[in-house]
Amino acid sequence: MRPRRRPGPDRLPPPPQDRVNDSIRASQVRLIGEGGQQLGIKSTREALEYAFSKNLDLVEVAAQADPPVAKVMDYGKHRYEQEQKAKLARKHQTQINVKEIKLRPKIGIHDYNTKKGHVERFLNQRAKVKVTIMFRGREQTHPERGRDLLMRLADELKEIGQVESPPLQDGRNMVMVLGPTKNAGVKRDAENEIPQRSEEAVQGDGERNDLAPPRQPDVASGSPREEEAGETEARTAGPAGRA
Repeated sequence: MRPRRRPGPDRLPPPPQDRVNDSIRASQVRLIGEGGQQLGIKSTREALEYAFSKNLDLVEVAAQADPPVAKVMDYGKHRYEQEQKAKLARKHQTQINVKEIKLRPKIGIHDYNTKKGHVERFLNQRAKVKVTIMFRGREQTHPERGRDLLMRLADELKEIGQVESPPLQDGRNMVMVLGPTKNAGVKRDAENEIPQRSEEAVQGDGERNDLAPPRQPDVASGSPREEEAGETEARTAGPAGRA
């Protein structure tokens, strides 16, 4: 009978793809020690006894080998490290944001411009756009109309969008994928920057005005009353005063 290891509170149940300890079905394994050393071919019972004597687990790492390869390790720690690596990989993985716009082959000019504006906005947000032409009834006999409409849209938005997937028939629909170019979002970023610069300029002027000394009034040679009094004296003096 195989020795059993008492499960601790920190033991995580193995996922279905891993064979650990008693779940190893082979009668013998090629054993790798906890330090990576080759311990040769052992019966599974001997390998389990060795792993349990180290207070570790026996994990089958190469089930397709003959005999299977099993390694002695702390399986809980191993799983934790693998989960952390997967989490880090998902964190650094670029998320692709795909929007979808649906059109009809006989769309009116007003609706077309509205849909085109949505596509333009998504591209400026640096998102991919899946444009779908929906055919109904006899419209399916003229797929070229949908293709022409898609290529017209791509041509009108070529400055900010590039065709990543050309128009292709997808059942009753026709699909094209546009991706943002390096110019996508540049105009929007510039428009957002202008109000910010204007606000900074206003704040700068306000600071300079606060620091500027108050303007002094112009000092005249005499006040209006003094000048008026001088003219009165001159008239009062008359010819005698002038003599």
